[in-house]
Amino acid sequence: MTICPIAIIAGCKKCVLFKVCPAKGVIGDYKKEDSGEGRK
Repeated sequence: MTICPIAIIAGCKKCVLFKVCPAKGVIGDYKKEDSGEGRK
C-alpha cells in the first residue's frame, strides 16, 4: 500500500531520499528486483 506522498506522485525511485528511506518497501511503491540468483 502506497501512502508516502512522494511515492504516490513521483515514485520511490525518483525520490531524493530513496537511498536512505527505511520504509520504502512498506509505505512506498518500491519492490525489490528479483535477480534470479540462488535459484536452480
